[in-house]
Amino acid sequence: MLDFLAKRLLSIIPTLILVSMLIFGLQQLLPGDPAHVLAGEEQDPTVIAYLRTKLHLDEPLPIRYGYWVGGVLKGDLGESIRSQQPVLALVKEKLPVTLELAVLAMAIALLIGIPAGVVSAVGRGRWWDYAANVFALWGLSTPNFWLGILMILLFSVELGWLPASGYVSPFEDLRANLASMVMPAFVLGNAIAAVLMRHTRSAMLQVLSADYVRTARAKGLSMPKVVIKHALRNALTPIITLGALEFGTLLSGAVLTEQVFTIPGFGKLIVDSVFNRDYAVVQGVVLVTATAYIVLNLLADLASFVVNPRLRK
Repeated sequence: MLDFLAKRLLSIIPTLILVSMLIFGLQQLLPGDPAHVLAGEEQDPTVIAYLRTKLHLDEPLPIRYGYWVGGVLKGDLGESIRSQQPVLALVKEKLPVTLELAVLAMAIALLIGIPAGVVSAVGRGRWWDYAANVFALWGLSTPNFWLGILMILLFSVELGWLPASGYVSPFEDLRANLASMVMPAFVLGNAIAAVLMRHTRSAMLQVLSADYVRTARAKGLSMPKVVIKHALRNALTPIITLGALEFGTLLSGAVLTEQVFTIPGFGKLIVDSVFNRDYAVVQGVVLVTATAYIVLNLLADLASFVVNPRLRK
């Protein structure tokens, strides 16, 4: 396992280098000049020239990339052009919000998707199999923003049970925090639950037809024990990988959902930064998101390595 981990860690280094080059290079394709944006309406040439020198915009692209990477290696992601705040401080401020939303949404998705997929596979061709597939189709087809608006109309406007929008820190009021997060978490978790259900069902159907499952049933083991102990464990490998990727997607910021519920997370931050041409913030947020994807992929490989004994051979 240590050899496997060492190889995976070594492969992360060139991946991060390539990702950083893509992030910095694609960022330069965005229209507009930060110096002109910061210069205001007067567009004083002296001010513009000063800003271009300060932001290294008058340097060649490789030199600017070197400045940026050098700062990243020191923990400096740059400074926001608009707010004059360090990008790292903005990331630390927004990341806990998005992380909490992602964890809650993923918990809802796992609690719904995996049991529904298992039940659907075990009862293939029966009414609960059709019911689970209808649920998956509904979850995959329903736009998140539309479901969010409907939930606001029902639970906030009509029933008055939950706040329509906003965010309260759990350190200030845990109950108010959960009340403000339950609807956006369900909206995001609903779509992921549908994807997990379909993949769990497919993996379980393949495993349930294997010889060792039939042998276990022939030995007199109960169906629940065969399903949970033998079938589900061997079907978890693709589910773990999919779950890690979906969690990475949540960490990158659910833009529409955060906009609908006014959640001040990564999604709202990156949208505002793109509209304001705040290049440093966009680069920092995308780099953090890409790194999270890579780390989650590594953790998924390690989890699959532990769960599936065949991978260890």
